[in-house]
Amino acid sequence: MRFFISALVLCSVFFFVPAYDAMARAAPGQGSPGSFADIVEGLLPAVVNISSTQRMQTPEEFSEMPQLPEGSPLHDFFEEFMEQRQGMLMLPQASLGSGFVIDAQNGYVITNNHVIRDAEEIRVIFQDNITVPAKLIGMDEKTDLAVLQVETDHKMTAVKFGDSDVLRVGDWVVAIGNPFGLGGTVTAGIISARQRNINAGPYDDFIQTDASINRGNSGGPMFNLDGEVIGINTAIFSPSGGSVGIGFAIPSAMAKPVVDQIIKFGRTRRGWIGVRIQEITPEIAETLSLPKAEGALVSSVTPKGPSEAAGLEAGDVILELNGQKVDTMRSLPRLVAETAIDSKADLVFWRNGKALQTEVVVGELEQAEKDGLLGNAQEAEIVGTEIPDIGITVKALDNVLRQNYAVPQNVEGVAIVGVSQMSEAAQKGLFEGDVIVEVNQQPVNQPEKLKSIIAEATSSGKSSILLLVNREGDVRFLALKIETAKPQKKK
Repeated sequence: MRFFISALVLCSVFFFVPAYDAMARAAPGQGSPGSFADIVEGLLPAVVNISSTQRMQTPEEFSEMPQLPEGSPLHDFFEEFMEQRQGMLMLPQASLGSGFVIDAQNGYVITNNHVIRDAEEIRVIFQDNITVPAKLIGMDEKTDLAVLQVETDHKMTAVKFGDSDVLRVGDWVVAIGNPFGLGGTVTAGIISARQRNINAGPYDDFIQTDASINRGNSGGPMFNLDGEVIGINTAIFSPSGGSVGIGFAIPSAMAKPVVDQIIKFGRTRRGWIGVRIQEITPEIAETLSLPKAEGALVSSVTPKGPSEAAGLEAGDVILELNGQKVDTMRSLPRLVAETAIDSKADLVFWRNGKALQTEVVVGELEQAEKDGLLGNAQEAEIVGTEIPDIGITVKALDNVLRQNYAVPQNVEGVAIVGVSQMSEAAQKGLFEGDVIVEVNQQPVNQPEKLKSIIAEATSSGKSSILLLVNREGDVRFLALKIETAKPQKKK
C-alpha cells in the first residue's frame, strides 16, 4: 500500500484525546499544564483564516465567434450566445487555509504557499469575522511559505517566532487553525519526532506531531507553551488521505530566515557553494578512512562555481561550515542556504585520510538557477550509455543514482536513465529509474556488460532478450525484441 503525503489537507489541528486530558490535569507538577486557556487567550486574535479564489479561465475555443455569413441563422445564434456569454461569470475556485500575524504594525501575515498559489484574490479573516483584502509580498515553493500584507485600521495582535531547535520529543504544543472552514479552533498535542524527511522539498526538516491535521489548517501556527510559534503545519502522512495522527510542520528555525528574506527582498536569497552531495554510509566512511559516517560527500563540483574556486573536488567530505558540524548530508543545504551571500565561509573537509580547511565565497542559489548552473550539473550527472537496440540509456549504479531513484544498497545492476519514445523498451513499459538486474539470466552491473550480452544474442540469431527488472523492490522478467544479425552472403 502506498502512503499519501498531502499538501492539500495540511495544517495545524491537534485533537486533545482523553488520555492527554487526564494526564494534563492529573499531573500539573510534572511539566503538563492543568489548562491551555491562559496561553490560548492571548494567541487567538493573532491567528487568521485565509480565503483565496482563482477564476477559471475561459476556454480558448470560445474566444472568438465563428466566421459565418451575415444573415444566416447560425450567425444570429452565435452572436446572441456571445453577447450573453460576455456577462457570464465563471465559478471561482476557492481555497481555505490558516495563517498568523507576525508584524501588527506593518500587517505581515504568514501562511503556506499552496494556500494562496495562483490566487487572484486573497482575503484575511480575523477572529471577530472582520474580512480584509491581502496582497502577496512573496512566496517560496521550496519551503511552502508565503508572506501576505494587509492594510487596515482593524486592531491586530502579533505573535513571534520561538526557537524550534530546542524542542524535544514529547514536548507539548498548542495550535489554532481553521479546520474545514470552522474558524478559530484550538487543539493540542506533543512533538512525536524531529528532522523528518518526507521528500517534499530540498530542505525537508519537518517536526512530526501526533496532531490530527485536516483541510483548512494549512499555514496555521504551532505554539510552544510560552506562546511562541515553533512550527507551521503543512502536511500529513496517511494511507487514505485522512488524518491518522501523523502530521508535519515546518520548524521556525527554517521558516524565520525565509520570511525575513521575503519581507526584505520580496523573494528568497539563499546561499550556494556549487556542489552536489550525497549521504555518507558506513561502507563509504570505511573506504575513505573516516572515523564516523558523518558529513556530506561531494559527488560533483559545479564548473566555475564557488567550491571549485575554493579547491574542493569530487570525493571530498564536507565536515563543518563556519564552525557548525555537518552531521548528515541533509544538514548542509540548510546551513549553506542560511549563510550570507558574498560572505566568506570557513569549510572543514576530509581528503586522503585527513581533515583540511579552505575558504569559500558563498554565491546566490537563485542566481545560479537563473544562469542554468544547477541544470547543467544535473544533466552532466545523468549522462549514460545508449543501448539503441532496445531504446534505453543506462548507467552503472552509484550512490547518487541510488539516492535519486531510491534504490536500496542490496540491489545491483544498471539504472535506466533514459527511455526513447516509441522504442521497444517504451512499448513494454520500462521507465527511468528501473534497474536491470540480469539479461538472459546473466548478472549485469556495467553498461558494457549489457551491450555485450545483447551483441551475443544478436549474433547468435536470437530475436529477443530476457531482462530481470527491479522497480521499487518489485522484481519481474520482461522480454524485449531485438534485431537479429543478417547472415553474410557467400561470394
